[in-house]
Amino acid sequence: MALLWLVIVGGIIIGLQGVWFGRPALRRLKYTREFSKLRCYAGDELEMVETIANEKRVTVPWLRLEAMMPGSFVFRSGSGMDISQGDIYQNHKSIFTLKPFTRITRKHPIMCSKRGVYTLNTVTMTGGDLFGVWRSTQPIPVHLSMIVYPSLVATEDLPAIYQVWQGEVEVSRWIVEDPFLILGVRPYGAGDPMNRIHWKASARTGELQVYKQGWTADPQSWIIVNIQESEDMWSVVTRPEPIERALSYAATAAADAIGRGLPAGFAHNGYRVNGGRDPLRIEPDYGSPHLELLLEAMAETELKCMVPMEQFLNDEVKRNEEAHQARSYLLITSYVSTAMEHEIARLHEQGHRVTILPVEADHIGTKNNKAVSA
Repeated sequence: MALLWLVIVGGIIIGLQGVWFGRPALRRLKYTREFSKLRCYAGDELEMVETIANEKRVTVPWLRLEAMMPGSFVFRSGSGMDISQGDIYQNHKSIFTLKPFTRITRKHPIMCSKRGVYTLNTVTMTGGDLFGVWRSTQPIPVHLSMIVYPSLVATEDLPAIYQVWQGEVEVSRWIVEDPFLILGVRPYGAGDPMNRIHWKASARTGELQVYKQGWTADPQSWIIVNIQESEDMWSVVTRPEPIERALSYAATAAADAIGRGLPAGFAHNGYRVNGGRDPLRIEPDYGSPHLELLLEAMAETELKCMVPMEQFLNDEVKRNEEAHQARSYLLITSYVSTAMEHEIARLHEQGHRVTILPVEADHIGTKNNKAVSA
């Protein structure tokens, strides 16, 4: 009889604590998840910060947060998470105990190992009582989008032919500045006329600043990446390493050119995230906003070929028939076929320069390691 009463009383206690702790477990809880930066380069380290607050008088005995995240996000050991790693995605679990009117903030160091565009939509929140009799689950929208640019390499680590292209583009500039082409501001120097002073920038910085002018004859610098890893390849890339390296070369070249005040454009013959049916082609322009646009386009590049590179170059030849400005092309590719050489020769006949930057020098003939220019 005593045992029966013990069971009855125990059941009542468990039921009451379930009603008290379990049913309101997810009420008046606030959760946020954010990253220390939403744009970075592959290989960069950043922090994922999650904050959860209990804004009621009742303790939450246990609260589990689950989220699917890209497999390329590498979390440091001891990040306070239970991680189930997969090839493409990884499942993350975090366990909390929240006292009344308590806010907890956790920072998780991560490293973004691969370029790409990543979207994080929801986090699943599950809570309950002490004995797990009552539990409830609720999805929490987070709506985060992170863009990871291709990694940059030192310009001296690029194939030596890059220095040739860099020099050709630089010496093609006229030495006469265009007063109508304003690139930004720079510190005042001896000999600068008074009408060039940028008074607002001077007041903001506390030092005299003048308008930085460009040149009317800046050549159009085009950085082109061949998504095909070989002449026989079609559709999806089977060896992503050389193409990823090509995109890193392209990102480095774009950052270098724009950093030196040169306009740079970007194009490739592959697909892109949420792209159209035509190959990507971004016209050359100046400045940091344009560089971010180029880097974002590189991050969105899918390793899937849309048109063969010889067709892409043929379209470029046709487009240049109506152009009246010389262009300098940096073609980053793993191979050069006979058909590609034919189209490159046609570009030369039109007065443009083409420099071939090999991705895998050991697998490309010496002919591909020298600049081909008009």
